[in-house]
Amino acid sequence: MNLSYSLTEKPFNEITAELSQTAMGILKADVVIRGGRIVNVNTGEIEEHKDVAIKHGRIVMVGKVEHTIGQDTTIIDATGYTLAPGFLDGHMHVESGMMTVGEFTRAALPSGTTTIFMDPHEIANVLGMQGVQLMLDEGRQMPMKVYATMPSCVPAAPGFEDAGAVFGPADVEAAMQDDRIIGLGEMMNFPGVIYGDQNAHGELKATLEAGKPITGHYSIPDLDTGLQAYAAAGVASCHESTTKEDALARMRLGMYAKLREGSAWHDVKETVRAITEHNIDTRYAILVTDDVHPHTLQELGHLDHVVRRAIRQGVNPITAIQMVTINTAQCFRVDRHLGSISPGRCADIVFISDLVDVVVDKVMVDGQMVAENGRLNQALPAYTYPQAARNTVHLKEKLLPQHFVIKAPAGSTSVKAHVMEIIEAHVGTYHRVIDMPVVAGQPRHQKADDVAKVMVMERHGGPGTYGMGYVKGFGLQAGAVASTVAHDSHNLLIVGTNDEDMALAGNTLAEVGGGMIAVKDGQVLAVLPLPIAGLMSDRPLEEVAANVARLDDAWKELGCHLVSPFMTMALISLPVLPELRLTNRGLVDCLNFKMLASVVE
Repeated sequence: MNLSYSLTEKPFNEITAELSQTAMGILKADVVIRGGRIVNVNTGEIEEHKDVAIKHGRIVMVGKVEHTIGQDTTIIDATGYTLAPGFLDGHMHVESGMMTVGEFTRAALPSGTTTIFMDPHEIANVLGMQGVQLMLDEGRQMPMKVYATMPSCVPAAPGFEDAGAVFGPADVEAAMQDDRIIGLGEMMNFPGVIYGDQNAHGELKATLEAGKPITGHYSIPDLDTGLQAYAAAGVASCHESTTKEDALARMRLGMYAKLREGSAWHDVKETVRAITEHNIDTRYAILVTDDVHPHTLQELGHLDHVVRRAIRQGVNPITAIQMVTINTAQCFRVDRHLGSISPGRCADIVFISDLVDVVVDKVMVDGQMVAENGRLNQALPAYTYPQAARNTVHLKEKLLPQHFVIKAPAGSTSVKAHVMEIIEAHVGTYHRVIDMPVVAGQPRHQKADDVAKVMVMERHGGPGTYGMGYVKGFGLQAGAVASTVAHDSHNLLIVGTNDEDMALAGNTLAEVGGGMIAVKDGQVLAVLPLPIAGLMSDRPLEEVAANVARLDDAWKELGCHLVSPFMTMALISLPVLPELRLTNRGLVDCLNFKMLASVVE
């Protein structure tokens, strides 16, 4: 695999002689870091008083490097610092932060994240391959190394939902020719994989022929036959572990278990028990973020926060750093270039003043100091998304209160309804069947029982279909909320306590080009415009974070006090997660993969 893109000033295969000659002292280093202690992720040890020599943005020598120092060599004093490789996020969605790649870089790079392997399937479900290319093009201009896995499931569950694009094996095959496409994105169609679906395996075939890894998404509890069938198809990793048993099962099969800690999904506390309670080799354990909101980046950081979280749960600090460096690099087969402070690797190095608390003071990329004291040292180039990536909310008709009516069987006085119950800080839902009285021909959902209505309406200019159902667990006592961030097809998602506010919320988002909104009694409480594909803002991180905070306050005014409720809400429409979900085609039983009526006949 040719990894010349965005790694150093010159392609690796053109500078090997100069790197070797610099290590020998024949040529002189561009930069030398002196006096630091190094986290050797190759051997799992701390090495004291080691110097690092750098040429053309690559490390050429670690140890005693005086002979590489010349008159023009820049000397950096690392006394008092622990040096670690730059952190690599092995599974994340930039769009979930509701900001552009540039704003994400500005937020995450100073905290030590130097490389991301993003899965841009959010924007792909709205704009198709154009959206993927736009994000990669923006990433090319960043000091952070930005790679993408090719979205594999657009839409996530064919036959159960409608998105703004459709990808198949031919699209994957074409994308694999791009060096910036590092592998196949999370294969959410695990039923298709284990039962031999031709389309799913066509995408796997195209990826394997390109010599690139397949990343996975296996979210059901069958850890025996099903998981092994999934792994047998060549799937190399999975980020859907939520228990220690999940993580351990994956690692035992030679799959990389990606342990997730984002803004709403706090899985590390449970999943790292596979490490802290078992004496196992951790080479197949990776720490990832998946989805991170602006306030998390501002208040807690990025991967540094996840590493800190793992350490506080009992993981050895060196092991935790391996889980965001060498393990991730090996997962994506780029450890020849990234993931360790070793000769030949890119000089992506974080300067840590407190190893246990993971305090990152300075960040180097390709031998250049790019961030210090939590800020970038340079302005990032501006990138403008074209008009075609905006105004992407295309409803078939304006919403009216009658669109939200759910009818009970004629003559009934009470019914049983299928209800999704959300679980705070987790991606799963419970499938409940709840008795509801019938009033004026409609099931009466009870605010006292914490049940609200929910709609998902197709918004990409397609069939205009919509599904209706019920959700439990948000605590809403009034009003409605809506979002065009609705994984993964990103249709218009509305949750509310009354039909009038639900219609207002949906129509207002359509008018502003997408985003998130909260309304009450016919008034807008807060709105977060996301004009780029209805997913991302073109405003600075601080402004987005402030709008998110106002939206969070509005949720509280409506009665909801969950952590990141808008992120939990956004998964209501993802039919590849257990147990019950709603799409624009209706209610989906995600364990048995069949459609259900909202009201039991």
